[in-house]
Formats: sequence, C-alpha cells, structure tokens
Amino acid sequence: MRLHSGILLISAALIGSVGIAQDKNAPTLDELVSKNIEAKGGANALRALQSVTLTGKMLVQQGQLQLTYMQTKKRPGEVRTEATLQGMTQVEAYDGKDGWKISPFQGRKDPERMSADDIKSLMEDAEIDGPLVDWKAKQSTVDYLGTEDVDGTLAHKLKVVRKNGDVNFVYLDPDHFLEIRILTQRTKHGAQVEVETDLGDYEKINGVFIPFSIETGRKGDPDKQKIVIDKAEGNVPVDDSIFHFPTTASK
Repeated sequence: MRLHSGILLISAALIGSVGIAQDKNAPTLDELVSKNIEAKGGANALRALQSVTLTGKMLVQQGQLQLTYMQTKKRPGEVRTEATLQGMTQVEAYDGKDGWKISPFQGRKDPERMSADDIKSLMEDAEIDGPLVDWKAKQSTVDYLGTEDVDGTLAHKLKVVRKNGDVNFVYLDPDHFLEIRILTQRTKHGAQVEVETDLGDYEKINGVFIPFSIETGRKGDPDKQKIVIDKAEGNVPVDDSIFHFPTTASK
C-alpha cells in the first residue's frame, strides 16, 4: 500500500522538527565526559587512586572452565594479569613501555616479549580511569555520536580515536553515565580486529566506582571470556618489579 506523496512530505517535516528538538536537548561532549568523571567518583578520587588490585575468577569456554584471576594496575600505566588453572599460571604484563607474557597453556613456560601490536590491549587495560578521562592529555580525539541501543538501553555513544590509531566506541548508561560497553577496533598483525567488552556490577573502591563484571571477546562471538571480581583493593603497596620482564628468565 502506497501513501500519498503529500502525506509523506508532511511526515518527513514532522520527523525533522522532532529531530531538531532532540538535538537541542542532546548533551554536549564536555557534559558527557564531565558526568562520566563524576559518576566514577569525581576527579579528586580518581587522581587519589594510584593502584588497584582485583581478584576473582575468569570463566571461559562458555563457563565450562573457571580460572583464578588477579589483575594489578598502577599509575601511570602499568598492568599485570594472571589466570591460574591446575597449578599453571598465564601471565600478561606491561610496564609502561614493554610487554611480556608467560603462556603455559600453550606449552610455553618461559617469559616472552610481546610485539607492539600485542601490547595495545595491555596499554588500555592499564588505564584505571578508562578512555574518556583526560582524553586530551592522552592525545585522543573524541566525538559524540548520539544514542544507540545496547541490549535494550539507549546508551550515549562516543567515538574515541587514540594516539596510536585504535578506536574505542564507548557506550554510557543514560542514567548513571558509566561505561556499559566498549567496542574496540584496531589493526593487529595486518588484520582489522573488533573486540566487544561489556561492563557492569560497579562497586566503589577508595571512592571510585569500578566494574566487577567484565565480559569480552570478538564482536559477534557467542563464546566470550567473563571475569567476575570478588575483591578489589586500592592503593595497596605494589612492587614495580612485577610489571617488568623477569631478569632471571631462562635463555
């Protein structure tokens, strides 16, 4: 059934006027970033949180395997992640410059240095604040792209282009302004990769809200890795050596 062209024009005009009204009421980029910072606990609390240690479990293969999980982050940009199963511990670490790993589940028990492409994800993991806080100082560019449905939530969508060219699409909850999803696009070993991370179950640690539920994997892949945090500690003493490539590694 076809509508008369005149009705179509009227409908288009009405839709256009509604769109203009919505645009006028839409938050600005600066407002959204400011609300995100306040939602996390405020700039002062974020600056005061110099390190965080997370412990819990990692679920893989659709929950069939459960590993013990621990991650330590320390400013200005260090991170170490461990996942343990049956006495074997997988390690990935970044000291702000170089990255390395131990992969016993792949038969490699000695530490190995990681390539520039492989450490990109670790550089993001090392951020305590997320991609929006201090984005100008990080030499990123950020654009507000309006709203988009995220599993039934009309979330605010922001595009972050990092200094190294990686792109994060950050989705903020419209009520609380915390990240509920981050879609990352990057080039890895010559191929385009899309990784989707869903964040939730935020809890306050040292005055800062951090996610206690993190589900991540390739976009469209139903078998995603899920991390459930049981305990988080802020500003506990951290020995910087845990982030550096082990000097006693066997040759």
